Amino acid sequence: MKIQDKMKILAGDLLGGLNAAIITLPQALAFGVATGFGASAGIWGAIILSLIAGLFGTKIPMISGVTGPVAIVIASVMHALNKDLGIVIFIVFLAGILQIILSLTKLPNIVKYVPYPVISGFMNGVGVIIIIMQLNPLLGLSPCSNTIESLETIFNSIHLLNVDAFLIGLLTLIIVFFFPKRWNKYVPSQILALIICTFISIKLGLNVSKISQISVSFPAIKIPQTTLHDLITYFHYSIILAVILSSESLLTGLVCNSVAKVQVSPKRLLITQGFGNICCSLTGTLPGSAATMRTVAALKTGASTRAAAIVTSFVLILLIYQFSSFVAEIPLAVLAGILIKIGYDIIDTKFLKVIKLAPKDDLYVLALVFFLTVFYNLIVAVGAGITLAALLYAKRTADRAKLVDKVVYDRDIARLEKILEKDYRHKIRVVHISGAFFFGSATQIISQFDEFLGTRFLILVYDSEDLLDISAIFALEDIILRLKSQNIKIIFVIKNENVKKQLSQYGIVEQIGSDLIYFSEIDAIDCAKSLFKKRIKNKYFRENKNS
Repeated sequence: MKIQDKMKILAGDLLGGLNAAIITLPQALAFGVATGFGASAGIWGAIILSLIAGLFGTKIPMISGVTGPVAIVIASVMHALNKDLGIVIFIVFLAGILQIILSLTKLPNIVKYVPYPVISGFMNGVGVIIIIMQLNPLLGLSPCSNTIESLETIFNSIHLLNVDAFLIGLLTLIIVFFFPKRWNKYVPSQILALIICTFISIKLGLNVSKISQISVSFPAIKIPQTTLHDLITYFHYSIILAVILSSESLLTGLVCNSVAKVQVSPKRLLITQGFGNICCSLTGTLPGSAATMRTVAALKTGASTRAAAIVTSFVLILLIYQFSSFVAEIPLAVLAGILIKIGYDIIDTKFLKVIKLAPKDDLYVLALVFFLTVFYNLIVAVGAGITLAALLYAKRTADRAKLVDKVVYDRDIARLEKILEKDYRHKIRVVHISGAFFFGSATQIISQFDEFLGTRFLILVYDSEDLLDISAIFALEDIILRLKSQNIKIIFVIKNENVKKQLSQYGIVEQIGSDLIYFSEIDAIDCAKSLFKKRIKNKYFRENKNS
């Protein structure tokens, strides 16, 4: 590798790590306060996790720390155990060990089979929980540890509203929600709100609750003290926490696969995150997972290796050492405003925009997961959602089962495809999506499209006459974007107008081009051959012209 290339990679990692640190700081502080661990535990947990991810993790820089779903679980456990920090830290220790054990099994691969409505309902529920639980601090009231208690407190104590806290919180909301998006990649709105609103609070001497103190010294190492009775009693909490920590990291890995076009090893990802959370428990800091928003921000800023995660850790250490006195003055209402924006960002607006078009079965699953997440239990919500989705799919499959006379595959088309493969040397390919294209097969089908490098025209044949579910729609969109990024022209063959109408409603027809959608495979092949010959002629003409 040339020195210039190495310098470019280094510069990208430095900028990506710096950007991720700026995004991490307000989030780690806010989640630390919200969970009851404290601001110091939040920021030091992010430092430890990102450092370990940078030293031992995957090639892609996994910027790690506490996230929304993890914070909700930790806050719930803290509430259930009457804020017994010693027991909670022991639970975190066990969860880290369970993550490492999970990495040695095939269970990490199961996450890609979770139906999209389950993920959407869960994320929407987590987003709403964060928003509801931050309403009290935003109004200057005492924070609560669950949604029902939070809503009751607001209704019963609204007359105790702290005007100073509410106004500074309102200013925070205005900045984080209305700061221009085109500037946000240069100056994240959350750090801007944190600085401006804290500065105003100090200068005006506002009567608001603050962080008050933050530790700049490395947390002392303590071995969790426990008994066999504690292990038996609290083991189920560790299972819940390990599942959430692992799911968050694996989902981040899936997103990064698409963004960076590099496959992340789920086993290595879980081992690293599990080891990191064990270290967090030994230092009494807040556990976490690979954070999607921070990792994607680092990647889009230019980061390409795990060194960016190390940069993030050192930048965070520098920030808290240099500005610890300023951090201590941050109002809790400002952190609440930042968390409300994070909660809003977690909500799956992509699915909500097309919710009117979604099949009723998907809506049933989403609604069940959402309400169970918000008002009952996160793990129960996901389990119930997966179970319902599986039952509904089984019902749909059973309803469609019938005896039919099926015409043997057209020999002329089969012969034509073989000739096509020989004459065009895989520049034109025909790919059939056969079998059920639904949430269970969508990810599998996506992963198979990586082998088509070098193809110029891909004829994608959807053999089924059935409408696609929402997971298949989004999977198809991902396939189109991935193939386009490889400069592959897509020609789509479908069986009927109903499928075309559905694809048009979701914008898929517009992405492919209405002139490149056919009902006949032979017509699609003729189109591909014509376009390929035209490209060859244009290339020949340009070469002769230049010579």
